[in-house]
Amino acid sequence: MSSPRLCITVAGPDMTALRRQRDEASTQGADLVELRLDLVRDPDVSGALEGRRSPVIVTCRAKWEGGGFTGSESERLTILGEALRQGADYVDVEFKAGFDDLIRSTRGKQIVLSMHDFEGVPADLAAQVRAMRATGADIVKVAVMARSLFDNLSFLDLRDESCRSVFVGMGACGLPTRLLPAHFGSEWTYAGDAHAPGQLDASRMLKEFRFRDITAQTALYGIVGYPLAHSLSPSMHNAAFRAAGVDAVYVPMPAANADDFLEFAKALHVRGASVTIPYKVDLFGRVDAADQVSTQVGAVNTLRGRVHLRGLRAAVLGAGGAARGVAVALFTAGAEVSVYARNPDRAAEVSRLVNRKPTGLALPPVKSWDLLVNTTPVGTFPDIDQSPFAAGIFDGKIAYDLVYNPADTQFLKDAAAAGCETIGGLDMLVAQAEDQSEWWIGRRPAAGLMREAAMARL
Repeated sequence: MSSPRLCITVAGPDMTALRRQRDEASTQGADLVELRLDLVRDPDVSGALEGRRSPVIVTCRAKWEGGGFTGSESERLTILGEALRQGADYVDVEFKAGFDDLIRSTRGKQIVLSMHDFEGVPADLAAQVRAMRATGADIVKVAVMARSLFDNLSFLDLRDESCRSVFVGMGACGLPTRLLPAHFGSEWTYAGDAHAPGQLDASRMLKEFRFRDITAQTALYGIVGYPLAHSLSPSMHNAAFRAAGVDAVYVPMPAANADDFLEFAKALHVRGASVTIPYKVDLFGRVDAADQVSTQVGAVNTLRGRVHLRGLRAAVLGAGGAARGVAVALFTAGAEVSVYARNPDRAAEVSRLVNRKPTGLALPPVKSWDLLVNTTPVGTFPDIDQSPFAAGIFDGKIAYDLVYNPADTQFLKDAAAAGCETIGGLDMLVAQAEDQSEWWIGRRPAAGLMREAAMARL
C-alpha cells in the first residue's frame, strides 16, 4: 500500500462558504477534499466542483446515517450521480442505501462505499465488510464509535492488501486510527473542523503529529489516560522526535482502563508510554519493571534552588499516583510530608510510604505547612475556575500546582493573592518529558525545546 493520504472534510452553510473551505483545504496540504453537500442548505454539484484545486470526494450523507440531508433518497441519488457525471474523483455512497445501480454504472470505480455505526462496533462487522467488498466498490470505508482502545483492534483483522479500505474509530478512543492510518491498513484518513466525533484539524495533524512522516514502520509512543484532550505531551515529544530525526510518533491513547491500554499496546507494538490520570496506580502494578524517578525528579528538581527541602513541612493534596511520587520524592529529600485527601484509605496508603500516620483530613490545618502541593486534577482545563483548596487557608510559604493547563490555575491565583510564592506544573511536566525522551531515543533534547513546544500548544 502506498503512503496514506490526508482527506480534509469541509462544509458550510452555503455554497460560497463551502467553496472557500474547499480552497483553503487545498492550500493546507489536502490530498483529497471531502465536500459535505448534505450540510449545505443549497447544494449545487456544479458549484462544488468548479475550479477545484485538489481531488474531491462528494458526500451527501443521509440523516439516517449521521448526515444532514433531509431530502428524499431519489434526490440524494440524483446529486451523487450528477457528481460522478461532472467529474468528481469519488462519491461516498452508504452501503445501507442500496444504490446498487449507481455502483454498477461505474463498475465500482470512484465509489467510496461506507458504513457508520455511532453506537459501537457491530458484532457482524467482518461479515459486513466482506459484503461491502463483494460489490466491487473502489474503496470500502468503515467508521465505528470506539468506546475503548481495544475497539480499534477490530480493524487489524480486516486489513487486506488486495482491497482498498479506510477504517475510522470515531470518538476520543478512536484517535489512534485517525493518526496512524498505515498501521490500520487505511488508504487515507480524515481531518477537519470536528465534522465527525474525534476528528482533528489538519494543521495539528500535519505539524504536531508530522502525519506525512508516519508509515507502517514508524515506532509508536504515547500518553495513556482519560481524558487527554488537554495534554501537552504529544507536542513536546513529537518536537523532540523531529529534532532528533527519529522515525517515531507520540500519540494520545485514551484508554477505557489499564487493561485496555495494555491490550492495545501489545497489538500495536507500542515502544513506550507516559501514564497520567486516572491510570497511574493501576498501570504501576502491571508493568514488568517500575521506576518512579520521572515523577520524583520532576517534582524535586523544580523545588531545589527555591527552598531547602530538609525539614520542610510539606502538605500533599491528593492520594493518587502523582501524590505517591511527589510524597516519596519530598520524603527522600528530607521533608516532613503529610497527605490530605477525600479518600482516607488511599491517603493512609500514601502516608505509610513516607512513614507518617494518616491525618484523616481532606485539608491541612491552619499553620501546618511550609509547602503545599496540589497533585489532584482539580482546576484543569476546562474547569479553570475550580480549586482543590477553595475551603483552605493559604498561610504557608510556597504553593505548587502540578496542573499545567492552564498555566495560572485558580489554586495558584488564590495562593498568590494570599502572599505565597507559586510554582506551576509546567516545570515538572517538562522535566518528566525530557527524562522520558532521553530514555527512549538515547539522548536528551536541547534545552528549552520541549518547553517551547508546550507553550506553543498552550
